Amino acid sequence: MPRGDLSEAQRRLVRYAVQEAEQLSGRRFAVVIGHGGESPRASAERQHAAMTDSENAVFVLVDPDARALEIVTGSSVRRVLDDGAVALAALGMQGSFVADDLTGGIVRGLQQLAEHARAPRLLHS
Repeated sequence: MPRGDLSEAQRRLVRYAVQEAEQLSGRRFAVVIGHGGESPRASAERQHAAMTDSENAVFVLVDPDARALEIVTGSSVRRVLDDGAVALAALGMQGSFVADDLTGGIVRGLQQLAEHARAPRLLHS
């Protein structure tokens, strides 16, 4: 994963990707890029729990210095976004990070998570 801060243009891309993910899925999304502390997983879980409507939220923590990626989903989201879909999105993100594309990895990962997190469409009523 690359080190360093995002430019303003990169931050805008990530913010836009969060908005798009929320619109597509009907879920809340949050991304934090920074230090995850001694335990990035515990930090991600705490930050996810602090979100409004955390049951319906997806939280992504990217710690480039620790080479850590954590994705936490709320109980409502977990019904449609299973561990396999999360792992697949994480794998794609990590591939982009290794290729020195932090922003692109986050954007594509959010798109993939949002696709899987949206409620299934009813074919009949």
